Amino acid sequence: MQIPYRTYLTEKEMPKQWYNLRADMKEQHAPLLNPGTLKPLTTEELYPIFCEELCKQEMDETTRYFDIPEEVQEYYKTFRPSPLIRAYNLEKALDTPARLYFKFEGNNTSGSHKLNAAAAMAYYAKAQGLKSLTTETGAGQWGTALAMACAFFGLKLTVFMVKVSFQQKPFRKAVIETYGADIIASPSDTTEVGRAILAENPDTGGSLGCAISEAIELSLKDDSCRYALGSVLNQVLLHQSIIGLESKIAMEKIGEYPDIVVGCAGGGSNLGGLMAPFMQDKLTGKANPRIIAVEPASCPSLTRGRYAYDFCDTGKVTPLAKMYTLGSGFIPSPNHAGGLRYHGMSPILSKLYHDGYMEAVSAEQTKVFDSAIMFAKVEQILPAPESAHAIHGAIQEALKCKETGEAKTILVGLTGTGYFDMHAYMQYNDKTMSDYIPSDADLQKGFDSMPDVE
Repeated sequence: MQIPYRTYLTEKEMPKQWYNLRADMKEQHAPLLNPGTLKPLTTEELYPIFCEELCKQEMDETTRYFDIPEEVQEYYKTFRPSPLIRAYNLEKALDTPARLYFKFEGNNTSGSHKLNAAAAMAYYAKAQGLKSLTTETGAGQWGTALAMACAFFGLKLTVFMVKVSFQQKPFRKAVIETYGADIIASPSDTTEVGRAILAENPDTGGSLGCAISEAIELSLKDDSCRYALGSVLNQVLLHQSIIGLESKIAMEKIGEYPDIVVGCAGGGSNLGGLMAPFMQDKLTGKANPRIIAVEPASCPSLTRGRYAYDFCDTGKVTPLAKMYTLGSGFIPSPNHAGGLRYHGMSPILSKLYHDGYMEAVSAEQTKVFDSAIMFAKVEQILPAPESAHAIHGAIQEALKCKETGEAKTILVGLTGTGYFDMHAYMQYNDKTMSDYIPSDADLQKGFDSMPDVE
């Protein structure tokens, strides 16, 4: 059988349930801690921050599958199912026996996978009777996605966008405002935590940790408002599992199964979603795929971070999570992969990595863009800088197959498009792009900001 370039599912073949990876984990990750008492959080303690149904999903360790609400299923049909692409041209360019498949999530206005979780969060907020949401965004994909979902479900939204990305990507502001949301560069003078961060470092470019602090502070001032986080949390990985579930169904249709699953890793949402059913197979002994996280060398939480309890935000108002972290006080360099510019990693991914179920590598920015340009020229999709990390990791694995002669099947998360990232591509083309790798002393500053919690 000649495998097609693109394999699409029908609407009827789309998954009707999300998969909760925690139900099959051999050991659960450590519980979230109340920042005031340092005792394990209860579900009810999360209610002031998140929608109640999302809080229940966040804390659930045993429910294997959650039904996707019909309203969310219908909304998904406006941009899903997404295609599974056989990268024949990239294989040829690399002269590799490996078979490369990309799950492309960029076929919506946000340009990324983020709309999968945004749709669920906006739906649950509307169902609870809430009037508005707040959130953070790095590269702008999550902010755009949540603006789209809030517009559809009739909610107001305020987005705090990391300042350096806000400056690099002015058209993200235009799109977010087009969908009716307000957008503020973070850190800002509109919140107490923002003013405190600016007082300490007036020239900071910000971080996702800063933006999270501001968004939570604003949400807590209004009983009809809640905060929505675009990555890291268990609920987000749950909603993103539709990526992996669709991938598995599509691969079964063409008689394939991945030997290797590769995704970029910042907070963990897209990789967590892509790998979910394949990690399930690994945990239950049905298969043993390698699962590889690719992160920027400038923000290497898995490869150089510490596995410890830490705050999820710079202002230290969130619950503490045990995760691989560079410290909530770590301010990354203005790397162009804004969606990966986060100090910590999903507790689920952190636990699985710590226990040896997955691998992690880091890559310098210029090498990532080398791979992005190669991919764009042969596969005709301009990838987002975040996605390009996964592409780079896949290319490295394909080149290893060239050396060994092994015809491995590699599944890659192509999380989104790079059309709002032209400043980065211009710097690459002008040869003004540089690499930044933090020194041990740089990382120590972040580690020094971590709480002393066993």
